[in-house]
Formats: sequence, structure tokens, C-alpha cells
Amino acid sequence: MIVVTLTKVPRSLRGDLTKWYQEIQTGVYVGNVSARIRDMLWDRILKNIGRGEATMVYNSNNELGYRFRTTRKDRSVIDFDGIPLMMHLNEATGPVKHGFSNAAKFHQAKVMTRKLANKKPVGVPQAMIAIDLETTGLDPAKDEIMAIGAVKQVQGKISESFYQLIQIDKSIPKNVVRLTGITSELLNEKGVSLAVGLQGLKTFIGDMPLIGYNLHFDETFLTASFKRIGSLDLGNRMVDLMPVVKKANKFLDNYRLETVLDDYGIENKTPHQALADAQATLNLAIKLNETGVLKI
Repeated sequence: MIVVTLTKVPRSLRGDLTKWYQEIQTGVYVGNVSARIRDMLWDRILKNIGRGEATMVYNSNNELGYRFRTTRKDRSVIDFDGIPLMMHLNEATGPVKHGFSNAAKFHQAKVMTRKLANKKPVGVPQAMIAIDLETTGLDPAKDEIMAIGAVKQVQGKISESFYQLIQIDKSIPKNVVRLTGITSELLNEKGVSLAVGLQGLKTFIGDMPLIGYNLHFDETFLTASFKRIGSLDLGNRMVDLMPVVKKANKFLDNYRLETVLDDYGIENKTPHQALADAQATLNLAIKLNETGVLKI
């Protein structure tokens, strides 16, 4: 058993630890991993702790049955005849974090201003389309597409959008109706056949690159659906933003689209609605491109 306590650490570090430990209370993590993983995680904590503090307690073959480590400046772990003890210090130890004079701050500001002025802006992709699907479930072999949303950007400006409801024969699960707001009655009234919807999508996207978040999911449904109507699959270039975000932001709490959009300051007022999600995904792609993380 391993217990880790964190205080005043970056949110990204707290999110990273939840991959191995369970957070049973704010800043308190419990888990059971190997000694090698435990030591690697402690090294990661030390690297990403910022100005916060951390303490780890773990099993050991000593008289107490446990050992501990801490980064606290007002405590020191000492060994008393093989027994680990936490000693309170009258004065905090550790390096003093010096500040800077106003003159130094002004100098740093001037340097940064010159760097920003000389920095070349990242080019905006000339053309790309963000796409999102709403489906009756997660299995492309037995579930179906209910809605297709796509937003087109040309020469840095959003020019067109595509939204189409798709008629289906089977009933929609209640949890999907609650999540998406799409009902069988709505599809029967405003939807088109799968063949008409997919052909409309093909016409809309042409040969432009397609962008999505967890795009592999949408791609598998599109492939299965084109096969179902006896049509050729899309040959467009596919760009999935999820692995790009995972590489650029290794310590997010999770990588659901809502979490990622919040981290990048992108608002999506109607999540789980295909067109709104496609628009939010396009905004995310633009942000990633501006920061140089994404190149299309």
C-alpha cells in the first residue's frame, strides 16, 4: 500500500497521479504499485511539483512496517536505529527562492518584447474540415450514425458548415437520447437516408483534410457505413487531435473533449451535438496550430 499527499501542486500533476493511484480525498492518493513504478512516480512528483509539497508513505520491511519521503521544508526524515522518524525543524531548510529587482524585471520585459516582436507567426492552414458524428452506440458493426456535423475553414476563415440527421430503423437507447437530445421522432421528421447523408458529406469535404478529436472512432463508423451502402470509403487525409493533445499536455486530468476544451479556453455550449462538437474541434485545431503543436 502506498499513500501520497499533495498540497499546492499544479493541477496537471494531480491528474497525472490518478492514472496509478486513487484520489480518496483532495490531495490524498492511495495505490499499490511496484517499487520501481513507485520510485519513478516520486521522481515525476519532484520534477513537476512546482512550489507545492508532497509526502509519500509506503510498505517496508522494518520495525514500523513502513517508510516515508517528504519534500516539506519544515520536516526532515531521519533514521533512528532502522526506524524512520519525521523530525520537526525550527527553521525551514532548502534553497531560498530569490526575487528580482525592478530593474531586472524591466530588462526581462524588454528582452521578451523583442523576442515576441521578432517571432514569426505560425501560418494558418489554408483549408481544413473538422468533423464529428453522433451514433447510437460504440460498435460500428451493429450501431449506426444518427448525425453528421462538419465545419470548413478556408484561408483562415470559417466558410461553411454541414449538418445532417440520418434516419435509422432501430430505436435509440434512452441514455443516448438523454446525452444527444436526438429522438427517433426527430430523425424520422428531419433525417435523410444514410446514402444521401454520406453522399452529401462527400460533396461537402471534397479532397480537403479531415480533422477530428478521437477521429479513429468516427473513421471506423464512416468506413462501416460506406461499406453498408456499397460505396467507396473516404480517401481524405485524417488528422486526429487526441494524440497531439496527449503529447503536448501530458498531465491533464483526462483527455475527454470537454476537459481538453476547458484547458484551452474553448467554449462549447452544446456538447454531444455533432455540429457544435465539430466547431469546437476546429477551434481546438486552430489553437494547436497557433502554438506550433499542430502542423497541417
